[in-house]
Amino acid sequence: MENNKDVKESEEVKKNSKWKSLVKKFGIGGIIFFTVKGIITSTLIYFLGKNFWTVISNYFTTIFD
Repeated sequence: MENNKDVKESEEVKKNSKWKSLVKKFGIGGIIFFTVKGIITSTLIYFLGKNFWTVISNYFTTIFD
C-alpha cells in the first residue's frame, strides 16, 4: 500500500513539475501567446486547406483554357 502511495505521489510531482518548468521557462504570458498562436495557426490551416483545391483547380482550368 505504501509503495502505491509513493508511486502516485511521485507521478503527481512529475506532472506538477512539468507545468512549473514550462511556466518558469516561458512565463504565463508566453504560454498564453503560444496557445493563441496555435489556435490562429490551426484556424488558418483549416480554412486555407478547405479552399486549397478549389484555388488550384481554378488556376489549372484558366491555364488550359
